[in-house]
Amino acid sequence: MRKVIILSIVLLFSSLSAGEWHVDKSKHNVAKYISSVSVMTFEGTTEHVDGYVYWEDGSFIDAKPKIYFEVDLNTLDSGIGKRDVDMREVLQTERWRYATFDGKITDIKPATGENNIYDVTATGKFFVHGKEKEITVKGTISDAGNEIKIKSSFSIFLEDYDVTAPSLVAFIKVAEEIKIELDLNMKNVE
Repeated sequence: MRKVIILSIVLLFSSLSAGEWHVDKSKHNVAKYISSVSVMTFEGTTEHVDGYVYWEDGSFIDAKPKIYFEVDLNTLDSGIGKRDVDMREVLQTERWRYATFDGKITDIKPATGENNIYDVTATGKFFVHGKEKEITVKGTISDAGNEIKIKSSFSIFLEDYDVTAPSLVAFIKVAEEIKIELDLNMKNVE
């Protein structure tokens, strides 16, 4: 059974031999944050995401590919303009416009019961508001031939990045934990 799993991974990523995959900006890509206060949950989204997956030699699995993504924080839209302006002020996006993740994929294995979908773990540095912190992110990579799809969901805590949780009114503060979701389409760069 182990040989079958290893063979299927090798076959999948044989099309992903040494190379570079970029966010395909002609497709629908989404970065989303989800936050809450005691009485409600809200979210903001953007399609302004850039990044790549890159490795020089060998198979995708052996290479421990470098992975980098950046999100333009000035383009996040929660549907309420005042909330978006307040968020940009709190994050000081005039000074630090992008949130970034720069790391390596450290683990990859087939998703249980799924064809061409793989569970991955990446470790690297997440940067926002002028602060950087080492984090581990889990996600999936799906192979669709000439493109791959990357999905991830993880949380960060505002205090780790010296962000003071804003108050909506005097006694209701935004939660310290912010959930981040990525849904990205990647194309091979020849």
